[in-house]
Amino acid sequence: MGLNRLTSNEIGIILAVLSAAGFSLKAIFVKQAYLIANVEPITLLSLRMLFSFPLFILIGYSSLKTGFSLTKKEVLLLILLGVAGYYGASILDFMGLEYISAGLERIILFSYPILTIFMGVLFLGKQFEKRLVVPTVLCTLGVVCACLSDFKFAGGSHSIWLGAALVFGSALCYAFYQAFSEPMIEKLGAMRFSLLAMFVSIFAVQLHFFIQLPIESLIQPTKIYTICFMMALFSTVLPVFLQSSAIKYIGAARSVLVSTLGPILTLILGWILLDEKITLLQVLGMCLVLIGVLAIKRKRV
Repeated sequence: MGLNRLTSNEIGIILAVLSAAGFSLKAIFVKQAYLIANVEPITLLSLRMLFSFPLFILIGYSSLKTGFSLTKKEVLLLILLGVAGYYGASILDFMGLEYISAGLERIILFSYPILTIFMGVLFLGKQFEKRLVVPTVLCTLGVVCACLSDFKFAGGSHSIWLGAALVFGSALCYAFYQAFSEPMIEKLGAMRFSLLAMFVSIFAVQLHFFIQLPIESLIQPTKIYTICFMMALFSTVLPVFLQSSAIKYIGAARSVLVSTLGPILTLILGWILLDEKITLLQVLGMCLVLIGVLAIKRKRV
């Protein structure tokens, strides 16, 4: 079937699936890098951002050509969102992946919709609806099941809980980004806001790198550069724009429903590419998290 014969709905779903697949590959790339070399998380993140920067400029330049103005409060909020959403969430995620499997990482990260809702209740004056109790319990049980699975295979290692805590911190940072980004998106537009927030995070990442490590730490094996470039292209830049395009065709609600494929894809890719075991507890945990997330999003469609 040619692309010109596809309906708008079919094109949107394809774009959303490709976006979910790209984001799912991120953990796989990071785990592969750790297997190849003794590389620091901030070095990987720095290289990822350095490769991403020119790609974002190249693809998103047109959205930045028109002028815009921000108040001091809005500039501060933009900086906070960029630091939390793309720097804080990423560095905590990369650190957590030193200790836990790619599959568990994705399951924990997918608790962010629940966390976003709670942040809205706690800090934005939104009401907590009773219908959210069951999804919250399901997501919590799902993450616990997945953690117990990794804990069992690691022989009871406490590093599993450290890794899980770091990735949960990553989910909290991304939930903050999601909860507080709405007014900035309304003023700047989704594409322009995403680019500006990304530029803030790139600066924060490089600042962290130069404070922690000498510049010589950027000298890595060729395979590390290849992985970081692929992570920048396939798990950072392309998924962001694919997601934006999918939303144009099928809307935000349906797009995020398709994104629930993420944990499933990461589990499968981790099994195929990293030889990670898929356990019954992991599958159960993944299903509970997905059911919980779908229960929330179905109400919003």
